[in-house]
Amino acid sequence: MSEGPVRVGISCGDLNGIGLEVALKAFEDPRMLQDITPVLYCGARAVNLCRKTFQGGEQMQVNGVANAQEAIHKKFNVVHVWDEEAPIEPGVASGKVASFAIRSLEAATHDLATGKIDVLVTAPIDKHSMEQAGFGFPGHTEYLAHMAGGNAEVLMLLVSENLRVGTVTGHIPLKDVAAAITTEKILAKARLMRQSLERDFGIDGPKLAILGLNPHAGDGGTLGSEDKERILPAVRKLNEEGITALGPYAADGFFGNGTYKHFDGVLAMYHDQGLAPFKALSFGHGVNYTAGLPVVRTSPDHGTALDIAGKGLADEGSFRSAVWLACDILHHREAYKIMTANPLQPQKREKEKKER
Repeated sequence: MSEGPVRVGISCGDLNGIGLEVALKAFEDPRMLQDITPVLYCGARAVNLCRKTFQGGEQMQVNGVANAQEAIHKKFNVVHVWDEEAPIEPGVASGKVASFAIRSLEAATHDLATGKIDVLVTAPIDKHSMEQAGFGFPGHTEYLAHMAGGNAEVLMLLVSENLRVGTVTGHIPLKDVAAAITTEKILAKARLMRQSLERDFGIDGPKLAILGLNPHAGDGGTLGSEDKERILPAVRKLNEEGITALGPYAADGFFGNGTYKHFDGVLAMYHDQGLAPFKALSFGHGVNYTAGLPVVRTSPDHGTALDIAGKGLADEGSFRSAVWLACDILHHREAYKIMTANPLQPQKREKEKKER
């Protein structure tokens, strides 16, 4: 197990949104600095401008550095990625400003890959602005998967204290979802979810719920054949492999009657099917985690919130949760590595399970 504070890299996100504000607010409390060394990738002028927007921001101790290796523990460190002044207009979607978010993300990702920081927390971006700036990916998840080699199977996993929701399909139009869902894709995502729950969250033998695609999970084929022909075979195959999985469940009743409370992970078929109920249940402290990467990356469960940007009104709760979750996952991974390297450990765990 590694010792010392966790070096948490932070990409600034869209400077016209609330990302920089919530990142700074999260570390206003000096207790956040006891076990963490934050390293923000940004520009000094942007940070100073943001500090003036909320009470207490100007009193924060900020340590400007040329690179992450100069970061000082118990200080809020800022790696100066650029020296020029960004054309910041809070609340305005802008491709020019998004180009600075790209530079921040690239610098942070490079340092994560080279071990200069331990984990990465990404502040929100505006996808349309990023596209205007030449960013060739739908979001952070796809970018990081590309940087990991392009062949890595990844899973967008929304996490709160007692709820973990992943999606088979990601940022694609709703009209394309049904064609994109295959038995093989469900199997790949479910296997990855099981692996992540064990390795990243320390859950032994996790129990998975698989949601259906159509209303009432197809209602026996009356409302669509995908649930019966693609999803049910995947559930059966998972159980044959020793993965505890149940479903397909009709999503409305599953969340409405609290069935989700009996599972360690929930696999939804598409973005809003999983994220809408998750945010209704956990908004303000939920975290977006990219499972399947060789590195640890989290982000808050909200967007750029352009409507309140620059007003000092943003709630930093989700960003703070993202920081803590990144650190927890790092420690779980280290413990998992030690456990799996010890051939006697699985026998010990099985004995403990029987005793319980």
